[in-house]
Amino acid sequence: MPDSSNVIDVTEASFADEVLNRSHQIPVVVDFWAPWCGPCRALSPLLEKLATEGGGAWLLAKVNVDLTERLSAEYGVRGIPAVKAFREGQVVAEFTGAQPEPRVREFIRKLAPSAADTALSEAAALLATRKWQAAVEAYRSARELDAASGPAALGLVQALVARGLGCEALDLLDEFPRSDEAVTAATFRALAEALCEVEPAESPIDDDPLDALYHQSARLFARGQWEACLDGLLDVLRSNKRFRDGAARKMMLSVFSLLGEGDPLTQRYRAELASVLF
Repeated sequence: MPDSSNVIDVTEASFADEVLNRSHQIPVVVDFWAPWCGPCRALSPLLEKLATEGGGAWLLAKVNVDLTERLSAEYGVRGIPAVKAFREGQVVAEFTGAQPEPRVREFIRKLAPSAADTALSEAAALLATRKWQAAVEAYRSARELDAASGPAALGLVQALVARGLGCEALDLLDEFPRSDEAVTAATFRALAEALCEVEPAESPIDDDPLDALYHQSARLFARGQWEACLDGLLDVLRSNKRFRDGAARKMMLSVFSLLGEGDPLTQRYRAELASVLF
């Protein structure tokens, strides 16, 4: 017998109530299986594990085809294991045969996003609308649910630097999870470093004029004066294109990434950057 409240055995008598009716409340995944089926013995434990991990976001209903010939015929089960997902009383997705865990997880994710998926979507929406502080809090919550999430870590880095919190962004970059997002996240390091340098209330006084201009640009960015920041960085580059091994240029590119390619500031200052560099 299943050992989770999110995994149930279903018969022909209980199918309408436990599957069709219940699917109007949450998605129900039906596993058509049989005790003698080798691939079923491989797939069923995986489905049960994922249902338990889902914490009630969806229900796994196990149907023994040897005991439910009418149901198997009604839903066209010709090979097992056969997995059919129900929503609103209808089959909305299905597959046949044992599948590797990543494919099964993706099948479930599309059917019933996890709490981490939902939190990540909400955080991304806040970032896209430039609600920086709310995005910081939302991405922190998303990472509490899935600390290994590359998208959540990248989003938090972006939201942190947008808020001027460079030191926290640097800490996250130093411990960034292995993921496809790691390369993109690294492009924000120069900006995070500059912000971290000016974050203390009593920052050291710069003797070098270019250092002073660079740090002032970072302070302007932290205050939300991004246009003035970009003007300052251009002045740095006009004086020294290789300042700090390209830090000013990298900082500008980070700002463009935050603003997006369609933003008027990005379009204007990307052209000015090119004219200065080339």
